[in-house]
Amino acid sequence: MNNIPSVDLSDFLAEDPSRKQKFIKEIGEAYEEIGFVALKSHFLTDELTTNLYAEVKRFFELPTEIKESYEIEGIGGQRGYTSFGKESAKGKKQGDLKEFWHFGQEVIGNDTLKTQYPKNVLVKEVPNFNKVGMEAYKNLEKTAIYVLRALALYIGLDEFYFDKYVTNGNSILRPIHYPPIQGEPKGAVRAAAHGDINLITLLMGASAAGLEVQNKQGKWIPVTALPEQLVINVGDMLERLTNNKLRSTIHRVVNPPREEWGKSRYSIPFFTHPISEMSLNCLPECITETHPKVYDDITAGAFLNERLRELGLIK
Repeated sequence: MNNIPSVDLSDFLAEDPSRKQKFIKEIGEAYEEIGFVALKSHFLTDELTTNLYAEVKRFFELPTEIKESYEIEGIGGQRGYTSFGKESAKGKKQGDLKEFWHFGQEVIGNDTLKTQYPKNVLVKEVPNFNKVGMEAYKNLEKTAIYVLRALALYIGLDEFYFDKYVTNGNSILRPIHYPPIQGEPKGAVRAAAHGDINLITLLMGASAAGLEVQNKQGKWIPVTALPEQLVINVGDMLERLTNNKLRSTIHRVVNPPREEWGKSRYSIPFFTHPISEMSLNCLPECITETHPKVYDDITAGAFLNERLRELGLIK
């Protein structure tokens, strides 16, 4: 396999049961094999994508002292700005060569949950940044819910199993800026090899190449997708929940060739997180004599906190 499989969400949304089943089979098998797909016919328009990238660039072009004024201490980087080099991959000492922003959930109809999440941070210097960011957030969240419905059916669960956990969930939209590389990186890369923490990640087309995924044979494969596609991968929570049936594949963002060091790279992943109370205990549907349970019981909230400590984002 030299690239990730492509799937079309319109098959799942079709009235034709055979097309729906085709999508379920294609995405399920892809997630068992490589853990990544390129998906078209999602709910994010080209116009919204273009607008979001324009707003993101405006924010990251602000002076450093203004950006740092939006860095909020004590919340593990869950909202607002995280400065350059602060996050590192699990087990890595070098910080990744990136800075980023976090948009989070705007809870509807659940006052208890509303108090659990930090408030989103408003950027006054870029008036449309928050409005466009949250519009993209909601369209990516809607796409994620449909992908999870297909995966629920593939696993043998009720189609709407994930809805109650992802609706008002602790999902994050993360615009990332990888600044121009100024000198020899000394072992640091734009994003070191890692698996994502969450259920699934939806990645809008990045502004430059660099994303690579590791296949079962240990070979690194460049991830390429068409501009209208989202790259969607399994995260560690879903791998754990499915007792390793669906794969959270290790991936990285490599540094560009030296002649392109002077260019910025922008990337905008949406990390689909459930509510903290969701059980990540291995599903009975994924435990067999040949595949016994391999993970201890844990909730999504406890797992997230454990991983944020490993990444150095909370103490």
